[in-house]
Amino acid sequence: MKVFVVLALALAAVSAETVQQVHPKDLPRDTKINGRIVNGYPATEGKAPYTVGLGFSGNGGWWCGGSIIANTWVLTAAHCTNAASQVTVYYGATWRTNAQFTHTIGSGDFIQNHNWPNENGNDIALIRTPHVDFWHLVNKVELPSFNDRYNMYDNWWAVACGWGLTTAGSQPDWMECVDLQIISNSECSNTYGYQPDGILCVSTSGGKSTCSGDSGGPLVLHDGGRLVGVTSWVAGNGCTAGLPSGFTRVTNQLDWIRDNSGVAYY
Repeated sequence: MKVFVVLALALAAVSAETVQQVHPKDLPRDTKINGRIVNGYPATEGKAPYTVGLGFSGNGGWWCGGSIIANTWVLTAAHCTNAASQVTVYYGATWRTNAQFTHTIGSGDFIQNHNWPNENGNDIALIRTPHVDFWHLVNKVELPSFNDRYNMYDNWWAVACGWGLTTAGSQPDWMECVDLQIISNSECSNTYGYQPDGILCVSTSGGKSTCSGDSGGPLVLHDGGRLVGVTSWVAGNGCTAGLPSGFTRVTNQLDWIRDNSGVAYY
């Protein structure tokens, strides 16, 4: 029995060493998966009114997702804002670039978590925006309350919605959503090595996952509709590999979000 235990631990160690994590926006644009949420379903109009598209300028430009958390704030991933000179925010779009309206915002209104990228689990950023009014196609998503800050949400179901670029990046894509089950960090660590509490992982069984173009987008609980994750990374060997995907855990960022934006729920 001891021999089998040692062998199992050795295999786990090898797995943790060989599986890499990559930001979805940095994956190659694959013609087969069209760079979007894979194996999901088309969103109905108004399904995720808190989701915004983010078209960043700088070094060729790139596409990310984000979440409206208040009339003047959008939450996204720090790796999305990094090295960007400005961003165009697409509000209320079901087709990626066919928005209800847009705002273009300079990098002076980006706030990255100061612990990123030196500490895993801090891939998060705020974008200060002009005031937007809320209606059924453009609305905020609520954060978890401070009472839930220690809830790990293991085995809870959540939904991720967003867009990804096609190979040429020139044609608009319809918003896609995918339902994902949150897994424990210990289970996630079996694949990638130790994952701190600041990381939230989901199962991607059946190839259901976030992918290129979905960086920074929301993960929202089915039960209660609270934002619990910001899309951060996927397995380096592909979105459809069936390996866990990682999000920045929003409950670990509640103090940072409150201190920088004033948005909090008690």
